[in-house]
Amino acid sequence: MNVYQNRVSFKNEMIKIRPEKEEDYPAVRRINELAFRNPNEANLVDGLRINASPYISLVAVDDKKIVGHIFFSPVLIESEKGSFTAIGLAPMAVLLERQNEGIGSLLVRQGLEECKRNGHNIVVVLGHADYYPRFGFVTAKTKGLSCEYPVPDENFMVAELTPDALNGRDGLVVYHTEFRKV
Repeated sequence: MNVYQNRVSFKNEMIKIRPEKEEDYPAVRRINELAFRNPNEANLVDGLRINASPYISLVAVDDKKIVGHIFFSPVLIESEKGSFTAIGLAPMAVLLERQNEGIGSLLVRQGLEECKRNGHNIVVVLGHADYYPRFGFVTAKTKGLSCEYPVPDENFMVAELTPDALNGRDGLVVYHTEFRKV
């Protein structure tokens, strides 16, 4: 099992990013419920664990307490030329009292590294336009991708973990059916 260690410099705390374990499920559920102020994302994670494979699920741990979570699951990109699989980042959550400490950034960075390590070279995210570009995400439309959901262009983004991974590829990003239940 890989364990990533990073310092949140201004807090001088050690945060460990590690793969989620089954015994983490209740804490991960609580974090998602609290961060999103409803059970939808927690239900999404529960459903994706069962029905979307392979997935990547990491937790941020501070002094044996889970303080954050990030989840990546397969998406399908369909076009007239055919279809191919990529991976989608959703959801990512940090306990409310621990937000703005850099924990989310650690989760995203380590999550993208784990995606690349697992052979994924394209990651999509539907998120805040001012947050995700710092991790290499660009507007998906500029790379020829569109989202199956009616969302603002600036909020639907893609990162190529391998240079030019989208060269000659475009299409509609279709999320796992679990997302339609949210």
